[in-house]
Amino acid sequence: MKKLILIVIVVLGFALAGPFSFAQEKRKPSTPEERSQAVRITRALESDPLSKDAKDQRERLLYWLIQVPDISVTICTDFLSPLLDKKKNYSTELQMQEMFSSAAFIIENPDKAQDQPAIHLAGLEGTLKAYEAILRLKPKAKLEHLDFLLEKRNKGELDDYVAEVMKTGCKSNQD
Repeated sequence: MKKLILIVIVVLGFALAGPFSFAQEKRKPSTPEERSQAVRITRALESDPLSKDAKDQRERLLYWLIQVPDISVTICTDFLSPLLDKKKNYSTELQMQEMFSSAAFIIENPDKAQDQPAIHLAGLEGTLKAYEAILRLKPKAKLEHLDFLLEKRNKGELDDYVAEVMKTGCKSNQD
């Protein structure tokens, strides 16, 4: 089932990228104002992922990331793979948050734009912030894997988890 979902994600990614690749070629690099807005939206989604405008914000941020040629986020599904086949407890929103938080890290730390472990760590930390915000409003929206990651973070072991996953999975990210 996970392979099927991953295939669907990849096919959908190519389908979305096709129409946007032409737009991306003509699109100029992001402006400082756009980058600042992207970070603001990301932080808002981390702190209030269930706000009334969160869906629109996610959609706008996703399309912007697809279009801008100067900000690129490498996706590693291995970090949140247990969420891939879930359709409940906001798992889709949380998977998207990893990408948005990674992009915000790149924007705020351009000198680390190629530091994949740091980028992935920031993505996971943003995801966990959003997860905690969801749990404050919806305590029953528990996801076992994210509880596991919270435990790792709270013990100061999240960076070790990122390093291990990057070593055993996400091989293409290390090239």
